[in-house]
Amino acid sequence: RWQKVLYERQPFPDNYVDQRFLEELRKNVHARRYRYWAVVFQSGAVVQQLCSVCVFVVTWWYMDAGMLSPQGLFGAALVSSLLGYVLFDTVDGGAGRRESGRTRWADLKSTLVFAAFTYGFSPVLKTLTESISTDTIYAMSALMLLGHLIFFDYGANAAIVSSTLSLNMAIFASVCLASRLPRSLHAFVMVTFAMQIFALWPMLQKKLKAQTPRCYVVVTVLFALAALVGLATISSVGAVLFTLLLLAISCLCPYCLIRLQLLKDNIHGPWDEAEIKEDLSRFLM
Repeated sequence: RWQKVLYERQPFPDNYVDQRFLEELRKNVHARRYRYWAVVFQSGAVVQQLCSVCVFVVTWWYMDAGMLSPQGLFGAALVSSLLGYVLFDTVDGGAGRRESGRTRWADLKSTLVFAAFTYGFSPVLKTLTESISTDTIYAMSALMLLGHLIFFDYGANAAIVSSTLSLNMAIFASVCLASRLPRSLHAFVMVTFAMQIFALWPMLQKKLKAQTPRCYVVVTVLFALAALVGLATISSVGAVLFTLLLLAISCLCPYCLIRLQLLKDNIHGPWDEAEIKEDLSRFLM
């Protein structure tokens, strides 16, 4: 009788297998089964980040056109930041703050230092890229915002994910666009707003997603509507295209993923690589 061993001589060819060989065949052992609405819920992170970029660009356009004053934007951003700060602590009852050991006084000092530092260097930010053409600035900003979306941490465990690189690219894009605004005060407010929407807003998103999923869904829908309304005031065609993009990401892509999962056919069996489960640490001494 044929045995699956190599250390004995058997009257069979080297590539011979008997009928028992496929008895150990298993398919899709480690395959994950996704549910449509669960995938739609997870796609909210991508939708929110796209809307964040859209809101930032629309806000910059309004400031560049003189339709939005830096004082008005700074006041609105300050009020929204205070509300978000209170909501961030209210969602989990302050458990995250107690675990980190960070006090509100420390948060206030960090905010004041950042605001003072940014305001002091706003003239430098305003004149930093004067020697670069406007078309190049726009191309660099678009490339940096695209890189921000690519490297952003959406919750996937992948090598391409880098929260630091993503944030730095977004801030670099904000500095480039702020340099084309009329005054230094505009540049200061724009960079501050970029830090709020690209650094603080995702932290609140993750907290809402983990603690209150229903509230997270409502905030995602309202934020998407706000981004679409703002974009529609600039370009109706752009608003339609952006709507189609959001619908494709949140509805069409999850459907395609579910359908493609039915075609998954990973096989496992006696031909797999051997896994050594014995503790071999004694041989390392």
